Amino acid sequence: MKLIKSEIKNKVLKSMMTILDRRRKEIIAANKQDLEAFKKDDQAMYDRLIVDDKKVDGMIQSVKEVMDQEDPVGQVIEHRKLDTGLDITNKTSPFGNIMIIYESRPDVTIEAAVLAFKANNKIYLKGGKEAINSNKILEECWHEALEENGLSKDWIKLLHLDRTETQEFLKNPPEQLDLIVPRGGERLIAFVKEHATGAVLVSGRGNNFLYVSKNADFEIAKKVMLNAKIDKISGCNALDKVLVDKNIEDYESKLKELQQLFSDNKVNILVDEEVSKVLSSEELIPSEDTWYEEFLAMKIVIGATDGLDSAIAKINKYSGGHSASIITKDKDEALTFMEQVDSAAVYHNASTRFTDGGQMGVGAELAISTDKLHHRGPLGLKQLVTNKYYVLGEGHVRV
Repeated sequence: MKLIKSEIKNKVLKSMMTILDRRRKEIIAANKQDLEAFKKDDQAMYDRLIVDDKKVDGMIQSVKEVMDQEDPVGQVIEHRKLDTGLDITNKTSPFGNIMIIYESRPDVTIEAAVLAFKANNKIYLKGGKEAINSNKILEECWHEALEENGLSKDWIKLLHLDRTETQEFLKNPPEQLDLIVPRGGERLIAFVKEHATGAVLVSGRGNNFLYVSKNADFEIAKKVMLNAKIDKISGCNALDKVLVDKNIEDYESKLKELQQLFSDNKVNILVDEEVSKVLSSEELIPSEDTWYEEFLAMKIVIGATDGLDSAIAKINKYSGGHSASIITKDKDEALTFMEQVDSAAVYHNASTRFTDGGQMGVGAELAISTDKLHHRGPLGLKQLVTNKYYVLGEGHVRV
């Protein structure tokens, strides 16, 4: 993989910002074609598909944030000189070829590409057919920025493939794929894992939990869970499950408060058998499978739990490993929860909606990784590199 100088990469990104602004009307018009062709049977996907002036501004800002960050390639991780005289430096290095498969969101065509390119990787973008017109014009913008600065269009490629062709591409790519990121639901992730020959980093599945401890400030609990649920239902960091400790003071009245809170905000409520004893008018969860489900809808499960250990066990069994929050006034209890819950991000008295590159200070993100190798959480610029050892000798041989 040829290394591009930081100065050239930043010139491409500066050009891209200008091009996005200049062509914003064309971008929004192309997106309008996608919106008109889309059946609004999936509100979360429709919401993710929309590109307006504000979204274009966000794309430009994402490019600027990455442009302003330090080049992640060639950074020294560790250096040592051995007694043998060998001089060894471990440096960051590009992955090489990255592929991302995603649904609906045209802004991923900007965020994924800007991160991959600044980290000196080539990227294949496989967006969903529902965003084809939006993605085509955004690819045109990228190619214009690259060619304007003397670089090949091959650095950023949008794949125009159907499901069968994508399957074949994953099995027999035209060049080695060093990292594949499926950014979407369970079916997409399973499809990629089944057919890919390269390394797969899983992203996108939420199913996030919030535990209301017996030591909770209940007003904080209500404020946090409402934000986590309704702020953006299409986000993978949205809340799906609430666990209320049965030992909390005025347990039954607090469950009724939650019922009123969610009903007032048009959130459909499902309950487990224990909570059903109090909220008898609400629908019971149909099966255990519901505990594993990510909703991406105005729907929430309220369940009961008996203490901290029970809550931790339930979250670790059913959650997607994305985000989990505890509401409590007890800092020691919060620390235990955060240490023992196996999620990419754990929160104390805060909404899960903060699991986002921009909100966490990382900047633009390729995805939110729920894998443990090589990184978990927002996959930003610094995480789109691997490493390489530079070993300097003077005729050294091993004996």
